Parts: sequence; structure tokens; C-alpha cells
Amino acid sequence: MRLRFQPISVSNPGVTNLPYLCDTPQKLKSDLTLVLAHGAGAPMDSDFMGALAGLICAGGISVVRFEFPYMAQRRETGKKRPPDRMPALMAAFEQVVDELGGAEACVVAGKSMGGRVASMLLAENRARAAISLGYPFHPPGKPDNVRRDHWPQIKRPWLIVQGTRDPFGKPGEVNAYGLPASARVQWLEDGDHDFKPRKASGLTQGQHWQQAADWVCEFMVGLGK
Repeated sequence: MRLRFQPISVSNPGVTNLPYLCDTPQKLKSDLTLVLAHGAGAPMDSDFMGALAGLICAGGISVVRFEFPYMAQRRETGKKRPPDRMPALMAAFEQVVDELGGAEACVVAGKSMGGRVASMLLAENRARAAISLGYPFHPPGKPDNVRRDHWPQIKRPWLIVQGTRDPFGKPGEVNAYGLPASARVQWLEDGDHDFKPRKASGLTQGQHWQQAADWVCEFMVGLGK
């Protein structure tokens, strides 16, 4: 595996470059690149992001992680900032995709908020497919406030990996939402928003991370068939 830390030039006020990390497998199983975005509060090199990127790469998929402008600024200044507004998040994501070969060469993916942005790009056909790792279907405790306005425009493949205890969307809620026909949800038993199960379940977060990575790799390879 080769790991690189490089800048991507992005035309965004206050940010001249976005850093990114590349995980490149020794033997590729797909010509597509997985562009993986972080969630609202943690950067691209968090434990979750690093583990998933490494496991997916070990499965034969090239993974590129990047940071949205507000997170890149936090890395530079050390000061916490709220996420950018959705148009800015989408623009940054799309520019990274363009840098990596364009929509047909990339699958967009993300943790939580990043996965929501990925799905919105998919709704505009700005990627070959999308993957959401812990999709924030609704704010915790507000299951009727569903973030789905863009769903009717999603026609391309969309994989969602979700923990059954995720406060942003549990099976009983999600199954009633009417997802796009092209969407598929894979459930991690007893997993929370970070895919962590309780000890009593007999499962581990590491097992869930591996299962999530296996599903992602299977999905990516299947897109080329």
C-alpha cells in the first residue's frame, strides 16, 4: 500500500489547497477510484477513516481521502469551524472528483455528512455510484425530519452501510422511508454511528469495519461487470 499526502487546488474562498491521502493497492480489482469524504466533526485521518481506507485498499480498491475547506482550515489554524454550507461541500467534492478523472472514473463515498454529500452528487449524476457509511437520515431523536429531498433524482447505484443502533437512522425507520430503487442498505448488527457494537453482542467494531469494507469492495467490483 502506498500512502501519499498531497494538495489539490480548489477554487474556494479562504482555501487555496485541499489535502488528500491516497491508499493504492498492489493489485487493483477495479479501475474505479473511491473518493472518501469525512464526517462533520472528524478529519480524513481519524481512526474510522484510516481503518476503512486501509481495509478497502487491502481489498484491491484505490481510495482517496480529502478534507472539505472548513476542515482543511481547521488543520491549518487549529481552530474548530462548523461545516461549510452544502453548495460549498458539493463544489469541493466535485473538484476532487474532476481532479481524479471525472464522474465516470469515480465512486463518491463518505462517513455520515460526507456520505450525504456523496448522495447529493449522485443525484446530479456527478459520479458513477455512491457509498454512504452511516447515512444521517435524520437528526437524532427526529425520525420524521428525513433528509431525502434529492432521493427522487438518484438513479445510479447507491450503497448504504448502517448500524442497527445508529441514532441517525434505524431499520424500522429507514425501511419505511422509501429509498430509491437503485439504493441498497446493508445493516451491521448492533452497530452505532461509528459501527461500534456493544460488548454484550459478542461482536467488535473491528469486525464491523471489516464487513463494511468487504461490502464496499464487492460493490465496487460489481460496478465493472
